[in-house]
Amino acid sequence: MEKVCSDLGLSLTAAFTIFAKKVAREKRIPFEISANPFYSENNIRYLEQVIKDIKEGRAKLSEHDLVEEE
Repeated sequence: MEKVCSDLGLSLTAAFTIFAKKVAREKRIPFEISANPFYSENNIRYLEQVIKDIKEGRAKLSEHDLVEEE
């Protein structure tokens, strides 16, 4: 649980406090919390390597057209 809370940017204390307040207010187990895979250890390591490659001139970068939402 500590790992999941850390991935969510929460301490165990904060997670339990959020949970306890919500349970007390709603009188039920009220919600699901899931970790954003963007912040996983593997992705962070990958992004750090990409940044290193860019800084050291090893990355092949190319321009592309901006994609705009309609």
